[in-house]
Formats: sequence, structure tokens, C-alpha cells
Amino acid sequence: MAAGLVTALAALTACSGGGGGGDKTSSPTSSAAAASTSPSPSGSGAVTGASDKLQGSWITTSGGKIVALVVTGKKAGLFVTGRKAWCQGTAGKETGTQMIHLTCPDGNKDRVSGRVDSVDGKGMTVSWSGGTGKETYTKAEGGKLPSVLPTKQGR
Repeated sequence: MAAGLVTALAALTACSGGGGGGDKTSSPTSSAAAASTSPSPSGSGAVTGASDKLQGSWITTSGGKIVALVVTGKKAGLFVTGRKAWCQGTAGKETGTQMIHLTCPDGNKDRVSGRVDSVDGKGMTVSWSGGTGKETYTKAEGGKLPSVLPTKQGR
């Protein structure tokens, strides 16, 4: 299962750079639609680029599944093991707060909008709207899984 996640994480990282490269797991039309239709809770719709600290690949576990979140520039992608589709959207600063907005082609609403509560070179905490609540992620360096995966925090 770890090898499959590393492959998925590498695919997310590779395709999030906008270079294409023949990745069959993504849908170019849904990617563009997700990025252009992600709602802004502030109502302004003005999203600037995500901070340098937010950039990269992040891993957590939730409900016995591994969750991989990748942020590159203003784009974000999320993959959960056991689900056929992965979610796409935007990440960036809105009215002084780092936010992540995702749209999932399977209609899943667990992680639609997330406020980044804290982030540094090793970890990130995101409070998601929907049923997920607060999650703590560990930074994945060089396409490798962290030695210890965080677990879902209580709400």
C-alpha cells in the first residue's frame, strides 16, 4: 500500500507543476473547472499564491486511510487511499489567511474548504469545513513517506 501511495504522490506532484507528461490519473478539464469554480468563503474571490511554507507534499491518516495533499503555486490536489477520484482546487491567501479550496469529481464534501491554522517546514494543521474537522499533516520530502504518519486529531 505504501508503494501505491508513493506512486500516487509522485503523480500528483508531477502533474501539479502544469507540465502534463501523460499522467492518466488526472483530468485536464476537471482540473481547470475545479480551479475556476472554487468558492471563496470571504466572498471576494481574490486568492493570491500560497506561501512558500505551504508548498509541497503533505501526508496524514484519517479513518484508516492515507490522505496526500499537494500544493504547487496556487494549485492544490488531494488523494485519499480507497477512493477512485482525487480532488483538485486552489490554495492561497485570502484576507490574510492561507486557505485551501477543493472540488471532488465524486461529489465528496469532506474537505471542501480548509483554513491553514499553522504550517512550518515539517508539519501543517488544517481546519476543514465539512465532516473532516482538523487534520495535522507531515511534510513528505523527495517523494518519500515520512517515517511517522500523523493521525486525525479530535475536533
